[in-house]
Amino acid sequence: MKQKFDIIESTCVPLPLENVDTDQIIPARFLKATTRDEKFFGENLFRDWRYLPDGSPNPGFVLNDPRYGGCVLVAGKNFGSGSSREHAAWALAGYGFRAVISSFFADIHRNNELNNFVLPVTVSEAFLAELFDCIAADPATRVRIDVHELTVTNLASGRSEKFEMNAYKQYCFLNAMDDIDYLLAHKDRIEEYERNSAL
Repeated sequence: MKQKFDIIESTCVPLPLENVDTDQIIPARFLKATTRDEKFFGENLFRDWRYLPDGSPNPGFVLNDPRYGGCVLVAGKNFGSGSSREHAAWALAGYGFRAVISSFFADIHRNNELNNFVLPVTVSEAFLAELFDCIAADPATRVRIDVHELTVTNLASGRSEKFEMNAYKQYCFLNAMDDIDYLLAHKDRIEEYERNSAL
């Protein structure tokens, strides 16, 4: 979902598990779907953890816990490992997450998140541990993510960290542009280059 990213301030959904792979984010059986409907994939985010075998919500899973909400998922180290399915990023976006905070992302999944306007925010292990502790103590804990300054702040403790994002993707997020939008915005320059190159 293309949205301008400037400053995100939100409560968090904590998932303090390491090595959450893409099959756990969206099980392989949903890869056969012929739809790109975000709602479909969002409804099946963490399907096998989120629902019991009879299809009823699992009361022990965080997405079904009314204490937690917001558009920021806080996940353990090595989030998005496993197969390279883009569907995992579709599911996160379809559920409504705009950012995921972790101390490490699998490279392909990180890029899939960026390409689907979900912001992967990589923080130190110490920052992540403190944030999990704050959320456990108070589910209303909020974070502030500033895409201009590339900073993330735990508003409960006041602790901030910088995170990395390449300048191109930062520009795209700030202007709600995907790769095609970016190329179309430079159509005149591209056409001029082609004309000059043909001489």
